[in-house]
Amino acid sequence: MTALALLVAGPATAAPLRVLSLDQCADQYVLALAPGAELALSPRADDPDSLMRVAAQGRRQVRPTLEAAIAFRPDIVVRYWGGEPRLLAALELRGVQVLSIDDATDLAGIQTTIRSVAAGLDRPERGEALIRHMEARLATVAPPKEPRPGALYLTAGGFTAGRETLIGAILRTAGFANLAGSPGFAPVSVERIALHRPARFVLGFFDQIRADWRGPGRHPVVRRAAAGRVAARLPATILSCPAWFAADAVAMLARTR
Repeated sequence: MTALALLVAGPATAAPLRVLSLDQCADQYVLALAPGAELALSPRADDPDSLMRVAAQGRRQVRPTLEAAIAFRPDIVVRYWGGEPRLLAALELRGVQVLSIDDATDLAGIQTTIRSVAAGLDRPERGEALIRHMEARLATVAPPKEPRPGALYLTAGGFTAGRETLIGAILRTAGFANLAGSPGFAPVSVERIALHRPARFVLGFFDQIRADWRGPGRHPVVRRAAAGRVAARLPATILSCPAWFAADAVAMLARTR
């Protein structure tokens, strides 16, 4: 009888999975994929530019230090850019599994990352649900009736994104030709914008009022050049992490002309 009682009670009393998130992007993933786990989130989990900030409220937040990690005793650590090499090495020496979010450059890469992190957290069904959300959002994007004009992606800090970037893939999927002249991320001078005014601007991170307040993207010359030519203002919440909400950025752009 005692052995039977232990067998019955075992699963109900099993300790929940303990997951440590080392940065804000990882916060998004663990909150969406493993909300029932015992989570320790980064200090930026409930910042205004965190898409999952409401879900993060009331959750434990810890600094990404070895001392905090040891005190929390995670089973799994999830990271995008957070955690210095010594911290990661020390965690792995202690047998802690470290799941890394890859820097995807297209939407298919995001889906691969979702499946990888979901599998590592033993939540594959939640990962597939996020992928279905992406596909449903992308299914709403109809090809434009006529070719869209070229667009220049621009941040408040004065940077653009060309080929081989997720932003480039978002522009392409929404039907815009990317006016960035080079692959990767690169600065754009105020002079270039003044002399060669783009047909359309796609502005990113401008909703962060205090960020790059004096950045080239906020220069009066740029502001005048962009007047009446802004295709979309993409919020920081859907730009700061290579995740499923990149599909929301595509849908937002596709609604514009």
